Amino acid sequence: MKRSRRANGAAESSAAFALDGENALEFDNVTFGYKDQAVLDGASFTVKRGEFVALVGPNGTGKSTSLRLADGLLKPSSGAVRVLGADTQKVRVSDLAKHVGFLFQNPDRQICQNTTREEVAFGLRVLYGDDDPRVEARTNEVIDLLHLNPDVDPFNLAKGQRQAVALAGLIAVEPDILLLDEPTTGFDYDECMEMMAHIAKMNAAGTTVVMVCHDMEVVLDFAQRAIVLANGHVIADGSVREIFHQHDVLEQASLLPPQICELSQRLERDFPELANIFGTEEMADAICALKEERF
Repeated sequence: MKRSRRANGAAESSAAFALDGENALEFDNVTFGYKDQAVLDGASFTVKRGEFVALVGPNGTGKSTSLRLADGLLKPSSGAVRVLGADTQKVRVSDLAKHVGFLFQNPDRQICQNTTREEVAFGLRVLYGDDDPRVEARTNEVIDLLHLNPDVDPFNLAKGQRQAVALAGLIAVEPDILLLDEPTTGFDYDECMEMMAHIAKMNAAGTTVVMVCHDMEVVLDFAQRAIVLANGHVIADGSVREIFHQHDVLEQASLLPPQICELSQRLERDFPELANIFGTEEMADAICALKEERF
């Protein structure tokens, strides 16, 4: 299990958190709304430690709101949100921030320093203190890992590069839970794959990842599980492959599966051997096997 880097004084503020518990995140009959409009209406789901989960569904159904509830930036109107066993109503946002990293859809909402180096080091200084030698060492390590220019002003960079700088600050502190709100916006394909590869490595090292994403190709390639939200409720919860073959769920949530999945679904009526195909190599192998068998 992942062991997070923490400042010497962090143990006291972490007393409410079950760092060795099974669950990273729990939504228990959560209701939340803006003014008179309910966004979440009795939503319940659990994310276990070490999972990579995608929250998917139509716009306005509570996906980004769920991330803000998980980060403590919002509090539920009713029900409970628990992060590492701690009720977000009973712990400070600053204490949650020691365990939860949040990558906003708009990086300008979280970048606050004048150079990339200062931005990457910011969270480390909060954890360890300005004079701790780990700050400089880890900052240099992450800058090299993401091939960043340490001296540039992040606000002079393109949106995708600013997003990479924001992610670098989170990679540096190695949060227990990483929340991602549309992390691939502003990237071309190569940039997207590089960024998601770094996130996948964090997940493989033990970080729990919860991602809101409209790109179903990215969901298929990286998430292990999908939670589908619609009309304020969880309407489906299962492996990504299972979800992409539930036609009624996809229709209700206005989701289009990746094209290779759509092709598989259309072909399976006449060729059952081509059912449940999720990748181009899988499809090519299945067609070759079918050709040899039938023709």
